[in-house]
Amino acid sequence: MSRWSRVLSVPESRRVLLALGGLYVALAVWWAVSQVVPGTSVATILVVSSFIGGSGIVLLWGGYRLPQMDIHSTCYPAVAGRCVTGLGIMLGILTLYHLQPDTGLTNPERSLPVLTGFGSVAGFGVGVYDAQAKTRARELTLQNRKLQRTQERLEESNERLEQFAYAASHDLQEPLRMVSSYLQLLESRHGDAFDEESEEFLEYAIDGSERMTEIIDGLLEYSRVETQGETFEPVDLDEICAEACQNLELQIDETDAVINSGELPRVEGDARQLRQVFQNLVANAIEYSGDAPPRVDIFAERDGEEWIISVRDSGLGIPTEDQDRIFEVFERLHGHEEGTGTGIGLALCSRIIERHNGEIWVESEPGEETTFSFALPATSTQTETTAAVAEPL
Repeated sequence: MSRWSRVLSVPESRRVLLALGGLYVALAVWWAVSQVVPGTSVATILVVSSFIGGSGIVLLWGGYRLPQMDIHSTCYPAVAGRCVTGLGIMLGILTLYHLQPDTGLTNPERSLPVLTGFGSVAGFGVGVYDAQAKTRARELTLQNRKLQRTQERLEESNERLEQFAYAASHDLQEPLRMVSSYLQLLESRHGDAFDEESEEFLEYAIDGSERMTEIIDGLLEYSRVETQGETFEPVDLDEICAEACQNLELQIDETDAVINSGELPRVEGDARQLRQVFQNLVANAIEYSGDAPPRVDIFAERDGEEWIISVRDSGLGIPTEDQDRIFEVFERLHGHEEGTGTGIGLALCSRIIERHNGEIWVESEPGEETTFSFALPATSTQTETTAAVAEPL
């Protein structure tokens, strides 16, 4: 609380401004009337009275319009205080000047109201400027507090959702595993007793339980991206990509896929999660490649302070209207007959890249090549090196 807030209340502050304004308007009228005598210049009367009255009108307008200005009410006392301070400083200066030997105010009844009026208006202007700055600072502080509370609530909500997803998925695994085991046991022991239609129904049930297991595993992994992630450290994306392709070796051999990987950079990140991103993107490129043998190109390029990593295929393509929603959970563009995905893989990639302060997107046309790209921040060393190279000699 300012010293003026301890002296003046909000209503009193406005009354001080209005009273000072009214005082100077009255002084202007009094001075003009007192000067109406033969021989006095009308122009001088008008100019001086406008100086005095003008200051009063400014203060009256300020006191009246104060609530409409971009100023918090708690700053009103400071505005009124600056106004009174300006008046007091000017009076002090004039007093010191008048007390100097062989000097003095030649026309005190004119000089005093004019100069103190200007001092009051100057104090009012400084007070308004300062109050607006304090108001903006106060609003920013309140907004930051609100954002901080909102962020804390979101973090708590996300944590609860992750715990719920983990608990629900974990609890579903055991009964689903039991269902799948008994279905397989039923098929192995009594499969010969089933007719063709019953065998088909049993296959559907086994296939559904297996897909449900995959979905639960995917949800578990998706829910634990933040909580179960490893500490970021320098990772070589060449090695990460090679390990991801090695995990897909069976799928690559079965489809005669050709994987071409250019030189990839080192970044700060979670090696396990980035490996999962490469594995999901390459697996999708192979699975949705169409009838021709899959061809997948992996490359990187520098864009300012980011690395853009791209995985390009020559497969079925993705319609423009579907390119945003494919990164959402359970969004699939093809039926189960056309692919074995769970609808979680790209959503998982998106969340992993978000954790790495990056962004993922897709560029594609139906029937043409599809390129999935994601941006990752370059390391500080790489940024400094780039800046040094770019600096002219």
